[in-house]
Amino acid sequence: MAARTQADEAAASNHPDEAFRAEVAGWMREHLAGRFAPLKHRGGPGDEEAFPELRKDWERELAAGGWTCVGWPKEAGGRALSIQQQVIFHEEYARAGGPGRMGHIGEGLIGPALIRFGSAAQKARFLPEIVAGREYWAQGYSEPNAGSDLANVQTRCWQEADGSWRVQGQKIWTSLAQESEWIFVLARCEPGSKGNKGLAFLLMPLKQAGIEIRPIRQLGGGSEFNEVFFDGAVAQADHIVGAPGEGWKVAMGLLEAERGVSTLGQQMHFAHEVELVVAAAQAVGKAGDAQVRQRLALAWSGLRVMRYNALRMLAGEQTQLGREALIYKYYWSNWHRDLGKLAVDVLGPEADTISDDPAIRPLQQLFFFSRADTIYAGTNEIQLNLIAERGLQMPRELRPA
Repeated sequence: MAARTQADEAAASNHPDEAFRAEVAGWMREHLAGRFAPLKHRGGPGDEEAFPELRKDWERELAAGGWTCVGWPKEAGGRALSIQQQVIFHEEYARAGGPGRMGHIGEGLIGPALIRFGSAAQKARFLPEIVAGREYWAQGYSEPNAGSDLANVQTRCWQEADGSWRVQGQKIWTSLAQESEWIFVLARCEPGSKGNKGLAFLLMPLKQAGIEIRPIRQLGGGSEFNEVFFDGAVAQADHIVGAPGEGWKVAMGLLEAERGVSTLGQQMHFAHEVELVVAAAQAVGKAGDAQVRQRLALAWSGLRVMRYNALRMLAGEQTQLGREALIYKYYWSNWHRDLGKLAVDVLGPEADTISDDPAIRPLQQLFFFSRADTIYAGTNEIQLNLIAERGLQMPRELRPA
């Protein structure tokens, strides 16, 4: 994908959205430089351990420029940008090689959930720290027996005489818990309750007695995922979001924010990965191979389909997921897994040994991490069930197993 020139940006500046695009591109060009230059295209999936402290500094640099929480309402500390301008920001951020966001879970998940469900005191305490890039969050949803079947949560909590909550249990696949100050936890507050009933949504500091974080080493060599163990850890009385028993409502409301405008930025990152695969094919002499060319063409056309569906999804009602959103995760995760397989097929034997070569390592990370894309955040099978149930309204007996 060709870089935008200053002349291109100047020519487009007579249109408000294009002027805004030029503003974002110019700011990124000026600031993603110097000591932040090593962050370009780093810190994404499979590479989340890269430069954690420098990426936290980058979050504060973004905050100083007014580029965090751009879609939040102004009363919450955001810029209340239109959907179109949010899309432009995420696209230009990714086009410039902006690093994986350390503040993503705060800005994209818990922040919107607090804006929607939190108390005035919770908003005042937590939202400014997220906007400023001073506090980072982890997600405490998945458990060893409650992944795609999130309603099977077994971590339990109970309220003490002083109103505080004690938590006992385990969470897993907790991204960047070792770099975070806070975690939101879905726990069972009503003994004997089952499924999505009797749950509480708690906000908990990670650096306290009763919490142990254990890294999980992955195939690609990194360990950004963790197990988190709770042994009587404490959440303050006023750090429950919603009422006891309303945890599922808050948890589902939070997940609705996952498939928003940042999807267009994700696709710009995917486009960069396609470029890396093309460059690798040229470097090893496979650019003329008919099968490789066909698979590259399918990757490119699949990315365009993904973009058009995302734009269709964003054109609808923003307060709830429409049918268009139901297919998004299933589509991109399978497309990305296929791209990872194409990457190592192009590399050939060079892919078999972990390498620090910048022409090889990113493609190995793409392959390893994309193997998990069809599992986390709802497996393929769960996604197909959701499509059948909510999108096609298929009778239960006819739904995919």
